[in-house]
Amino acid sequence: MAKLLQNFVKTLLKIRTKWVTVVLPVVILGVFFFLVTVNNVYTETYDIERFTSAKETIRSPITIENEQETQRKTRETVQSVEDRFDISTETTAEQIAYVEEIFDAIEKMEVEEAENSPKSPSENNAGVMPSQVKVQKLKQILSPEITEQVDDGILYELVEVSPQVRIEAKEMFIASLTEVLRNGVRVENIQSGIAKMEQDIRYSNLSDSLKAALVNLSEFAVVENSFFDVEKTMDARKDAASSVEPVVIRAGEIIVREGQVITNEHYQDLKLAGLLDKERNIYPVIGLALLLFLIILVIGYEMNLLSKVNHLDKGKIASIILISFIVVSLMKVVSMITVPVSQLFFAVPVAIGALLVKQLLNERFAIVLSILYAILGSIIFNEQIPGALNIEAGIYFFFSQMAGIIFLSNVKDRLAILKAGAGVTAINIMIVTLFLFLSFEKYSLEELLIHSGFGVASAFLSAVLAIGLLPIFETGLGILSDIKLLSLASPNHPLLRKILTESPGTYHHSVMVANLSESACEVIGANGLLARVGAYYHDIGKTVRPHYFIENQLSISNPHDIIEPRQSAEIIINHPYDGAAMLKKHKLPKEIINIAMQHHGTTLLKYFYFKEKESNRYVKEINFRYPGPKPQTKEAAIICICDSVEAAVRSLNEPTEEKIEEIVSSIINDRLMDGQLNECPLTLMELDKVHQTICKSLKGIFHSRIQYPMKEAK
Repeated sequence: MAKLLQNFVKTLLKIRTKWVTVVLPVVILGVFFFLVTVNNVYTETYDIERFTSAKETIRSPITIENEQETQRKTRETVQSVEDRFDISTETTAEQIAYVEEIFDAIEKMEVEEAENSPKSPSENNAGVMPSQVKVQKLKQILSPEITEQVDDGILYELVEVSPQVRIEAKEMFIASLTEVLRNGVRVENIQSGIAKMEQDIRYSNLSDSLKAALVNLSEFAVVENSFFDVEKTMDARKDAASSVEPVVIRAGEIIVREGQVITNEHYQDLKLAGLLDKERNIYPVIGLALLLFLIILVIGYEMNLLSKVNHLDKGKIASIILISFIVVSLMKVVSMITVPVSQLFFAVPVAIGALLVKQLLNERFAIVLSILYAILGSIIFNEQIPGALNIEAGIYFFFSQMAGIIFLSNVKDRLAILKAGAGVTAINIMIVTLFLFLSFEKYSLEELLIHSGFGVASAFLSAVLAIGLLPIFETGLGILSDIKLLSLASPNHPLLRKILTESPGTYHHSVMVANLSESACEVIGANGLLARVGAYYHDIGKTVRPHYFIENQLSISNPHDIIEPRQSAEIIINHPYDGAAMLKKHKLPKEIINIAMQHHGTTLLKYFYFKEKESNRYVKEINFRYPGPKPQTKEAAIICICDSVEAAVRSLNEPTEEKIEEIVSSIINDRLMDGQLNECPLTLMELDKVHQTICKSLKGIFHSRIQYPMKEAK
């Protein structure tokens, strides 16, 4: 029962710890992101009436089609399409053939009459066929359609004229008829076709009687030859309807200007854009809440990963929140002074977040936050149009931050941030130029220089702000950055000079442990720089009584030979805690202090323990063990191993490869069996890599040397 209660209490403590370290911070970030971005998606509504004056200029918050207006425009376009008619070529050819038949029949009849008439003049006059007879004979050879519809008077006039005049009349008449019929004659414009022919006939050089006959003939010749085509008409109407552009109210478009009378059309547009309906405003807010939930979910996941490997403390949690506040607030402030025609987002020093997060946490977290900040930036710079994202701003923010992460490498001092700023400048100008080239609009050289200047200002401010804020985060929040570690690794640091001058053997030992620890940490992905600096200071406590440690006993007797083993053990055991006290006094980071306290864990001082046991068989082992704590991090555990390994290998007279591997294996196994690595996150696979790396490094240090022959004395 007691065990169950104990487990229950542990579970509650874990839940409480998880809530404080992960859940509460992401909730705070989520609320902040929501407050900053809500006005970018929430549409203001208006309580206005028709035919009143607008108190302010109102723009559409969304892009939406006015379907009613589109339908009206489509109807008007379709109605304006004229009916399509199909001109019958058969009818045209038939009517022309009828007219030609009349003239050809008269010509043929006259030819036959000439062949059958007497040759003498007297006979010729006596045998001439009267015109009435010619007309009757002509009607016998013409088609019924002609004889039934063409008046005899027309035929009489055509028979009376000379062949030459008749040929001229035929050509003129057929030409005019052909033109009229080819243009198409519908029922409703037959008279206009006849009038057209009448006009052509009136302007000819023919006699008045013949003109009158031809005008009457045109009434027979001009008939309907253009008929309504249903399919062509429907196709034309469909094409017209499909060519109608939808009437769209675009986001940002002015619906009504200040002081303008709100007409019924304006009112319908306001209603369509949702500016009169308060209920519609809740949907963009819900969408924003879902997006922000996904964002804080990603941040929470990354923070949980850091928490699992003990890389998340209160200082780092506070830094995540503060950096997010700074970056998002900078974007919001710039967006508030941005107008639609400007692109001030180019000047936002967004890369400051990436530079700080990479220094204070790690590169992975910096990349994740860069993506999320870019998404938030695309919302903040959407000109307060719900549903819209400023993709240009998002792309620019993302690559600007990624440039900061990529170029911030090989950190040796704070100048590395300025060098990264130069890289960010180049990328910013490249992205600005890219957008200008992709745009259909033509930009002047002046605009290119202005926008590029914004990019330069963004990079410069990012670097300067990062340099200025980094010490505040390091000191105020107690966060250990690479730059801080590099400054602590300087040989000119007072504590390192103290080790060098007061216990040079310990200093050399610490440098060796630092080399081994750094290479071992890097091979498993731990912080090699932290391990190196921690190793430099891990034995600072030995400077309290340097001569009681064998590496500092040069040409002097061992003081442990004249004191009790219990006293010797007490002196040796105190050095991690003496060192931690000194480090605290000099305000070194807690990571370095923890390494100094944990680098021996709760190991047993075997030499003095067994020496005491020779004279006191009731000696308690706990009196000869370090109080701890055991190593809590990978770096502390590796320093714990390397500290013992270096001392053991250095004590060998002839350190061969076999002996080195044997000592490293025995020390690692001893630490495992003694439970010294139970509280650190090292895995067995990582321990194997650490083992191989330490052996490789030691073999490189203690490699075989050529034994040069000694010069014989003469």
